[in-house]
This record gives sequence, C-alpha cells and structure tokens, in this order.
Amino acid sequence: MSLATTNYLTPTGREEAWRFTPLSRLAGLHDSSVELADRISLSARGVPAGARLEIKSSEEAPSLSATDDIVIERVRDVAHQVLVLTIEKNAEIGEPIFLLRKSEGQAPEASRVQIQAGAHSHATVVIENVGSAVLGEEIEINLEPGANLRFVTLQEWDNNAVHIGRHHAIVGKDATFTSYVITVGGSVVRILPTVEYSGPGSSADLYGLYFATDNQHLEHRIHVEHKIPNAKSRVNYKGALSGQSARTVWIGDVFIKATAEGTDTYELNRNLLLSDGARADSVPNLEIETGEIVGAGHASTTGRFDDEQLFYLQSRGIPAEEARRLVIRGFFAEIVAKLKIQSLEERIMNRIDTELEEAK
Repeated sequence: MSLATTNYLTPTGREEAWRFTPLSRLAGLHDSSVELADRISLSARGVPAGARLEIKSSEEAPSLSATDDIVIERVRDVAHQVLVLTIEKNAEIGEPIFLLRKSEGQAPEASRVQIQAGAHSHATVVIENVGSAVLGEEIEINLEPGANLRFVTLQEWDNNAVHIGRHHAIVGKDATFTSYVITVGGSVVRILPTVEYSGPGSSADLYGLYFATDNQHLEHRIHVEHKIPNAKSRVNYKGALSGQSARTVWIGDVFIKATAEGTDTYELNRNLLLSDGARADSVPNLEIETGEIVGAGHASTTGRFDDEQLFYLQSRGIPAEEARRLVIRGFFAEIVAKLKIQSLEERIMNRIDTELEEAK
C-alpha cells in the first residue's frame, strides 16, 4: 500500500466541483488519510500488430496535462507504474483493442493509463470496467497529427463499486478523437472527460450514455477547452433514471479562448425520468472570449416518460412492459448505434434491459 506524500485539502462538498457528489460514499478516494494501492489492474485480451502495451515508471511516462482534481492529484502521487498503450505511426488497426480491468476486492486503488496514437494512425480502444472496485483512475490520450482514435469505456460495475476517473485527450493537428462513455453500473461513478487541442483542424466528438437505478449516483463532468483556431467539438450525452433514489449529474463546460478563432462547438444533454423521486441535474456552460467563431451552442432537457409513445405502442397490441422497454431502447439507440461494434451494442442494450427489469 502507498500513502500520498502530499497534504491535500479534503473537499467538504461546498466546493463547486464537489457540490453534487456524495462525499460520504467515496470510500476515501478523496481523503488523503486513506491509503491507496498502486496497481496495474488492466490487461489486454490481445495486442494486434501496429500496437504495443508496456508498463512504465511514472518518470518514464510523466503526466501530459494539468489538473486540480484532488482524486487525480492523489492518483498521480501514488501511482508509480503507468500502463502505456502505443498505436504506431500510420498503423491501421481494424479490430478493437480490448483492455479488461480486473480489480481485487474493495481496497482503494490508484491507476494511471496513457494512450499514444501515432501520426495518421487509426484504431479503436475499448476499456471494460466490470466487477467490484474502489478505483481512482487517470487515462491520458495523446493524438499526434492526423491520428483517428475511437475510445470506448464501459462502466458495467457491480452495485457496490466506487469509481472516480478522468479521461483527458490532447488532440493534434487534423486529428479526430471520438469518445463513448457508457455508465450502467456502480454505486458512485464520477467521470471527467476532458479535451484540449494542440493543432488546427482537430475535432472531438464526445458521446455518453448512462442509466441510474435506486441508490446509484452517476456523474459526468465534461470540459472542452478551445485554445487553438479552427477546431471542432460535439458533445451528446443521454441518461435515464429509474428508482426513487436514482441520481445523475451532467456538467458540460466548453471554454473558447480568445485565440480560438474559427471554433465550431455544440453540446447536448437529454435525461429521461422513469419514476417519481429520481433526480437529474444538468448544467451546460459556455464561455466565449472571441466572436470570430463558426458556431457555439448548447441545450439540455429533462423530462418524464412519454405516455403518448407508450399508448401508441399498446394500441398496436404490444404489452405495456414491452412497450416501455422499446421506448427506452429507442431513446438510447442514437448513441449506441454510433459504436459500430455489434457485440458491444447488443451487450449494452441487454444490460439496460436488465437494469430496467430490476428497477421495477
């Protein structure tokens, strides 16, 4: 076990970054008096030609970005090993690269991962989080010029898992980054997908799907920083909640600096409430320092289950429960279909069906 050597100011819940998060349920990930284990808990199903997976020291793989999140600061202080996945320059990897997390019990652990996408490479990386864990995690992704990376994370945790993670992408000139964050399990899950640009012509598409049931708190805090001219971003997250104590939080921050002329950005969050008592907080924020942009906008909606759609399906002989399932599948279909990995699409929809059945 390792104990952080830095004295951090433990959040109280009054801070803006933590005001929605149930600190008492974080199993000490935010508390510097609680020990964290330094572990590499991800392993590959197989590494194809054109890629390599290595374990490096934190000196060999230093942090690529700045952060003020206390959990990520603790992870950096504790994790002396870094799992590094490198996609070689010009590599065209057709099959997804799967990384499966195998955690051991409920001891809090710190994990650092870096993904290096070489210039003009094309690849898909899928990280599967299953089972039970108390995990503080940082994943940093660096896309060199012209790279195209599709990055999928599945949070299919058991109901007692606690997961706080940051996914930070640095998108180079003419590079394309596409992220899919799928969260359908865990007691408390707090994910921070963040993006910065290092060259013009770069683009990032951030998609997300989450389904919260009783006693689940699922929180996604997106931050996209435009400081490079002629870059593009799109954010589209959808969530559903079923259960009196189901809780979700979505924060979407887009910051367009004065140097980011020609920016094109839009963010959207939609939430579907399936039962009384469920609560979804949705806060889109857009800060613009230059008027010389292509476009910038945001939208957020939270609404109850559409009884008209349900009635329409029932009027055609479809039983009520099956009609309800079809409506919810339809709500998520836009995001799931973009994965273009049939096995994952079926797996996610089946998990949603299971969550819906258990939430009755």
